[in-house]
Amino acid sequence: MKNLRTLREERGLSQQKLADKFCLSQQSIYKYENGLAEPDFATLKQFASFFNTSIDYLIGYETADGTQETFTITLVPKTFKEAHHLELYQKLSKKAQTQLDNFLETIIEIDDNNGTDK
Repeated sequence: MKNLRTLREERGLSQQKLADKFCLSQQSIYKYENGLAEPDFATLKQFASFFNTSIDYLIGYETADGTQETFTITLVPKTFKEAHHLELYQKLSKKAQTQLDNFLETIIEIDDNNGTDK
């Protein structure tokens, strides 16, 4: 939980004091703040309510101003052919990538319909 520590410190609370407020152990708070454990959904809701924020902000999906955080996903090709296709795709212009994306979506749609177009 990326922002739990920040919110706790802004309120001047120690890990133990925050833990006491939620009938948790200090060790649980430590683990949440350091990514070693994750609270259940009910606890997340209680934290969000207590700190007057969103769950998205608590877990780092949303910034303090309400905009969503961006994430980079790295895909690892499983075969040489996949790696080659990815390399070729990355060399395309944005317009060509969009056209290829649309083409692939069409092929998948046709394939999902057992080879018949909608």
